[in-house]
Amino acid sequence: MEIINTINLTKDIDWEFIDQVRKESGQDTALCYQCGNCTAGCPYTEFFDYPVNQIMRLLQTGQKKMILNSRAIWLCATCEGCTTRCPCEIDVAHIMDILRIIARRENYVSEKDVKKFYDSFLASMKHHGRVFEMEVLLGYNLRSGHFLTDADLGPKVLGKGKLHFLPTRIKGKDQVARIFEKFYEKEKNRG
Repeated sequence: MEIINTINLTKDIDWEFIDQVRKESGQDTALCYQCGNCTAGCPYTEFFDYPVNQIMRLLQTGQKKMILNSRAIWLCATCEGCTTRCPCEIDVAHIMDILRIIARRENYVSEKDVKKFYDSFLASMKHHGRVFEMEVLLGYNLRSGHFLTDADLGPKVLGKGKLHFLPTRIKGKDQVARIFEKFYEKEKNRG
């Protein structure tokens, strides 16, 4: 006999979560009528535990834990195919970003290597004002324990001048650092 997982909407609905996502994203997910265009246009659907339209439905029904524990929000490439195809003009990709931010904030991380990559990327942005690819690669490899990931590509990329050993200096580095400071201050005041 097959066991079917069902959601008890009267017990599991989190109205505050629905409102939180609406406020933080500026999007009204109630407009979604489950046409499936977002899922049809998603290049990663086959890797998700819940397709994009199901994430939207779970959000409409306030299923916070299911969403924040899902792989889909971490594997989303934010390619915006879903947003482009939405007949209701919902910025679905932005909602996925907000769900990932909330998951980070509340310590729900189903795809730890993806989070480690984001951490390396953001650390590089904060420190240099732009991405320093070598630092991102090394930071990710150290954080994840995948020390030789893409090591075979290194000589090819270096030989073409696509990867540099030193970061590029940019104007406005201090302004980028202030963006990070404002964000951290806002998050600190939120708690």
